[in-house]
Amino acid sequence: MRGDGVIQQVELANLPTGVEGLRPWLPAFASGDPATRDAVAEIIANVASRGDDAVAEYTRRFDDSTLSAAEWELPLSECHAALARIPTPLRQALEHAATRIRSYHEQQRDPGFMVEAVDGTLLGMRVTPVDAVGLYVPGGKAAYPSSVLMNAVPAVVAGVREIVAVTPPGGVNDAVLAALALSGVTRVFRLGGAHAVAALAYGTATVPRVDKIVGPGNKWVAEAKRQVFGQVGIDMVAGPTEVLILADDTADPDTVALDLIAQAEHDEDAGSWLATTSPALAASIPAALERALAVAPRAEIARASLRTNGLVVLVRTREELADVANLRAAEHLEIVTRDAEALAAMVRHAGAIFIGDATPEPIGDYVAGPSHVLPTGGTARYASPLGVYDFLKRSSIVRYSAARLAEDGPHAVVLAEAEGLFGHAASVQRRLEG
Repeated sequence: MRGDGVIQQVELANLPTGVEGLRPWLPAFASGDPATRDAVAEIIANVASRGDDAVAEYTRRFDDSTLSAAEWELPLSECHAALARIPTPLRQALEHAATRIRSYHEQQRDPGFMVEAVDGTLLGMRVTPVDAVGLYVPGGKAAYPSSVLMNAVPAVVAGVREIVAVTPPGGVNDAVLAALALSGVTRVFRLGGAHAVAALAYGTATVPRVDKIVGPGNKWVAEAKRQVFGQVGIDMVAGPTEVLILADDTADPDTVALDLIAQAEHDEDAGSWLATTSPALAASIPAALERALAVAPRAEIARASLRTNGLVVLVRTREELADVANLRAAEHLEIVTRDAEALAAMVRHAGAIFIGDATPEPIGDYVAGPSHVLPTGGTARYASPLGVYDFLKRSSIVRYSAARLAEDGPHAVVLAEAEGLFGHAASVQRRLEG
C-alpha cells in the first residue's frame, strides 16, 4: 500500500485474503453521535406534544427567524415567479431534466394483479400510492435543484396527492424555487432542521402530517428521519456520497481523475475509488489528479476527501474488478473497460451503474432519468434507488369461494390448533360445518 500522496494505493495481489483484504477501507456505518441523538429526541418529543409552539420556538432558536405560524407557508406563486425570472438556459435545463426523470419513472408503474379461479376464488395485489409525502429541501450552500426533481417527480408519477416541501427560512435560491414549481410539489413551508421533520411526521395545527419523508439534509435532519421512522416511512438515512470506477488500459487517466474529483468535491467525507487491471493507469492517477486539482475550484475539499477516503486498487483480472465492485457495493459505479456491458452483468451490488466512457456519473445526477437518490455506505447490498415504488403500498386481495374454503379450510384448522390458536380454528370450523 502507498498512502503518502494525493490518494492511497493498494495491490490486491499483496493482500493475503484477496478482495476481503479491502474491508478496512470500506466506509463504517454511521449511527449518529449520542449528543445529536439525545438533542433530536428532545426536539421530536416537544414538537409531537406542543405542535406549532415548539416549532416556533426551535425556528427562533436555530434559524433566527421571527416568522409566525401564519407566515411559514410560502405561496407557490413565488416558486413560479422564480421559474419565470431565472435565465432561459437554466429553465430549459430544469425542464429537460424533469421530462427525462418523469419519462423514466413512468416505466416503474405497477398495476398489481388479480387472478380469479374457475371456482370464483380471487387472489390479487392492489397497488395504491401513499396519500401525502414530505420533502426536505436543504437551504444555503447545500441547496440543489436537481435533488428537488429527483425526489418529487417519482412521487408525482406514483400518484401521491399531496407533496409538502419544507426548507429552512433563511431562503433558497431561485433555481431551487423554480425546481419546486416544476416538480409537482403542492405546498412549501419555510421550516428547516429536525423540528421540520418532526412537524411532518406528527403534524401540527399548521403543518400537515405526511405518510413518508424523503430528501437530503444535515446530520440533524438525518437523525430526525431515523427517529421518526415507524411513525412515518422514510426514503433512507444516507451517508456520504461515493463512486467506484472500474477501468482497464483503454481508460484515459485525466478523464478518470476528473471523475474521481467529481465525487470528492462534494465534501471531505465523500469516497472515490478506482479499481483497475492496468498498472500504467494506476501509476498515472496521482499525477493526473494533481493536474486536475490545480485548476479545480473546490480543490481543497476534493484533496481532503481523496487523501482520507480515496483508493486506487490494482487487480489482475476482470473477475477481480467485479469482486471489488460487489464488495464495495457503491452508490455510483462507472465501468470504463473493453466489453463494459459484460462486466456490468457480473456486478450484483451497486446503486447505479454507468456503462462506458460516454456515461460519466454526473449525467446520472442531472438528466439521465433514474433518481440520483441512491443507497450509500455499502447498503446497495440490500437497498435500491428511490423510485415510484417507494411511494406505493400493496394490499393483498383475498376472496374465497365456498368450494375453495372446503378444500383449504381443514388444513387451516390443523395449523391453527398446532399453534394453540383455537379461536382461529373455530372461526374456520364454524363455516365448514355450516
